[in-house]
Amino acid sequence: MRFTWISIIIVILDQWTKQAVVNSMQLYESIEIIPFFNFTYVHNYGAAFSILYDAGGWQRYFLSAIALGVSGLILWWLKSTTRQQLLLPVAFSFILGGAIGNVYDRILHGYVIDFLDLYYGSWHWPAFNIADSAIFIGAALLIIDMFINKEANEVDK
Repeated sequence: MRFTWISIIIVILDQWTKQAVVNSMQLYESIEIIPFFNFTYVHNYGAAFSILYDAGGWQRYFLSAIALGVSGLILWWLKSTTRQQLLLPVAFSFILGGAIGNVYDRILHGYVIDFLDLYYGSWHWPAFNIADSAIFIGAALLIIDMFINKEANEVDK
């Protein structure tokens, strides 16, 4: 549990940036930052890439339950990591912080606030937020850990 401070920082940063967007932008407003990146304020009622966006409302509870269940599992995994493991608990902490940041929005508002908009020409990546970025970084670190500690993982089997 020694890296849970990372999760706390991610939740605080995520919620702070979302509140800044809500306080300074109108829904669907877009502000160009650089030629391939905008701040675009949107509500995401679905999951990643707006999957289940128009499912009628039940997805709010379903996605929240999944996020809370995964968060509990991650906390258990964090508790189970050894002192020698560094990358794995850091990865779990990034994912946990991102999951909590988004589930907080979903429970409080019924949607997740997204505002980071990457694009090329007229093609836009789905808008995302700090919590989504943390989940992505955590998943990437899990993959890196899998390759770096391949021998250790095989010995454990």
